[in-house]
Amino acid sequence: MPQSDISRTEVASQVRLRWWTELPLIVLVYALYSAGRLLARGDVSTAVDHGLAILRVEKALWLNAEHPLNRLFTREPWLGIPADFWYASLHYLVTPAILIWLFRSRSHLYRQARTWLMTSTLIGLVGFTLLPTCPPRLLSPGHGFVDTMAYYSSYGWWGGEASAPRGLGGMTNQYAAMPSLHVGWALWCGVILWRYGGTRTARVAAVAYPLITTIVVMGTANHYFLDALAGAAVMGVGLLLTPLVTRLANRMWAGLRERFEGRFGEALGARLAGRFTPVTEVSRGARAPIVSGGCQTSTGERIPRQRTSGAEPGAAPTDAGDGAPAPAR
Repeated sequence: MPQSDISRTEVASQVRLRWWTELPLIVLVYALYSAGRLLARGDVSTAVDHGLAILRVEKALWLNAEHPLNRLFTREPWLGIPADFWYASLHYLVTPAILIWLFRSRSHLYRQARTWLMTSTLIGLVGFTLLPTCPPRLLSPGHGFVDTMAYYSSYGWWGGEASAPRGLGGMTNQYAAMPSLHVGWALWCGVILWRYGGTRTARVAAVAYPLITTIVVMGTANHYFLDALAGAAVMGVGLLLTPLVTRLANRMWAGLRERFEGRFGEALGARLAGRFTPVTEVSRGARAPIVSGGCQTSTGERIPRQRTSGAEPGAAPTDAGDGAPAPAR
C-alpha cells in the first residue's frame, strides 16, 4: 500500500467516534435496509416456488424441524406466546443495546463490530432482492403450518402480518425470508458477548440467544431451517469483508477530510490576506540594515585577524592574518 494511503488510513482510524455522528449513520443504514426490503418485493408465485423448493430440499435432507416445532408452539400457548414476543421484539432491543454497550465501554472495538453488522445486513438485503421467499406461515394450509403470530395476535402488539404493528402490515415485505437476519443479528450478538462479555452469564447468553432465536423463527413458521443457516453464512461473509470495507471507508473519510480542510484553509488564507500585509525580505532589509554582513565595522575599527582592504599610512603590509610581514612585491 502506498505511504499516502497508509497515512490516510491511520488518520481516519484515529478519528474519535461521537454518538451524534454514529446514531444518524445507524439510522440511515437501517432506513436504507427497510426501504430496500420494500423495493425488493418479488412476484408472489415466484416467492412461493422458492419456499416450496426449500421445503423439499429440507425434507430430502431430513432437516425439516419446522413442522414439529410449529405444532408444539401452536398446541402450547405458554411456549407460543413468549416465542411470538421474542420474535417481534428482541432483535429491536438486544442488538442496539449491545451496540451502545460496545460504544460506551469498548470503544476501540465498536467500529469494527458496527461495520461487520452493517456489511452483513446489506448483504442480506441483496439476498432478499435476488431470492424472494415465501415463509412457511404463508404457504397454503395443506402444507401443515400455522401462523402463530396471527394465532396469538390478541396477546401482543403485532397484527396478523408478520411482526409489524397492527395496521402497518402493508409496510413490510413478508417475502424477505432468505436469509434470516433475525438469526444473523442474534449470532452477531452472541459472538460479541462471548468474546467481550467477560463473565459466565455473558457467555451463557452468547450461546442461548442465537440458539433460542433459531428455534423461535422456525417454531413461529417465519423461517425455514435453511433460512437460518443462510443468516449465519451471511454474517460469516460480512465478517470476512469487514477489513476491506473498513479500509475503503477510511480512505473515503480521509479524502473528504483533506478536501474539506484544503478548501477551508484556502478560504481562511484569502480572508487573512486581506487583513494583513506580509513582510518581505526587502522590506525587512530596508527597515533593519544588516550590520554584521561582510564584517562591517565603523571607520578605522578592526576586529582581530581581519584582512584590511587597504594599507594604512606607515603600516607594514601583512598577509591574511598570521601577523607576519608579507614578502616584498
